[in-house]
Amino acid sequence: MRPTFSIIFFTVASGTGYGIWFLLGLGLAVYWPTCAAPGPKGPEGVSLRLCTYPLLIDYMLAAGFVLVTTGLLSSLGHLGKPRRAWRALSQWRSSWLSREGVAALLTYLPAIGVVLPTITGWWQTRTLSPTDAFTPWFSFEALRPIGVALALGALVTVYCTAHIYSSLKPIRAWHNRYVTPAYLLFALYGGLLWLWALSTLPSGFIAVATRTFETHATHAALAITAAACALLKFFYWRDIDRTPPISAGRATGLDALGTVRTFEQPHTEENYLTHEMGFVLARAHSRRLRAIALLSAFLAPALIAGAAALLPFASNILAWPALAFGMLGLLVERWLFFAEAKHAVIGYYQH
Repeated sequence: MRPTFSIIFFTVASGTGYGIWFLLGLGLAVYWPTCAAPGPKGPEGVSLRLCTYPLLIDYMLAAGFVLVTTGLLSSLGHLGKPRRAWRALSQWRSSWLSREGVAALLTYLPAIGVVLPTITGWWQTRTLSPTDAFTPWFSFEALRPIGVALALGALVTVYCTAHIYSSLKPIRAWHNRYVTPAYLLFALYGGLLWLWALSTLPSGFIAVATRTFETHATHAALAITAAACALLKFFYWRDIDRTPPISAGRATGLDALGTVRTFEQPHTEENYLTHEMGFVLARAHSRRLRAIALLSAFLAPALIAGAAALLPFASNILAWPALAFGMLGLLVERWLFFAEAKHAVIGYYQH
């Protein structure tokens, strides 16, 4: 298939954004924010409880919102009439594209729910001094179920996106057992890259006491996920390379009867099918781009994460080149995902 920037950017940006939201939702469900046990009673007989709300939550929420929204908007550029995109939402019973749209919209609801404690907390404390106590309108404990909903929404949306492609039987490079796991794992990997980078911003970690542990955990998770992504992609490429080439016999199902060929070409010039579905990528270029994708997307960030683990003082600086290499490599990988896929209809045209 002929790769277009809008669809490549959509799958990378929105997938990464949902990966960020999945990690954010997971963190809210089991980790953030942290609240100490109630302390001694104050002068008014009220027992105070200290809770810490790290700015990393806001950073991840904002980054996910920007990536998800720009990715979804860019996908409209691939439509003939973007103003009619809303009609796709009505076919959720049978269309994975429609299910993806519904899931994407529903996932915004828990994301908005995460914003409420921040906004209301700021509004309540805008006129208070640092020593004044107040009762928040939204309890931090309410973020636990919201975090679960956000993580599940992100997971379901990426799953639907993957099935848009893996459900297409005429495109054998997409109708593959590795496509759905790769989409899910790549979204998680992109989220980890952004998590590391965003954690270097001011107040990115909850407390100084847990900073070292959280940093090493991020490095280890990133390196392990990068290795898993590279291995999964290797198996995927090996699988599609072993698939027999498309022929007229296979396209018509008549290959068992012998060699099948057309009596006359259906047209003399390029049409929509051959333009969109018959993109030709030289094998030498394919190998080169595969190597670039593996090195940039997975190997380089994993090595940088290892260097950051050995040199903790440089972790904040190394996070950003790891993010740059990783996102660039994911764009190359996704370009290949579309460029190496051919529709079975090409068999009719003797390509």
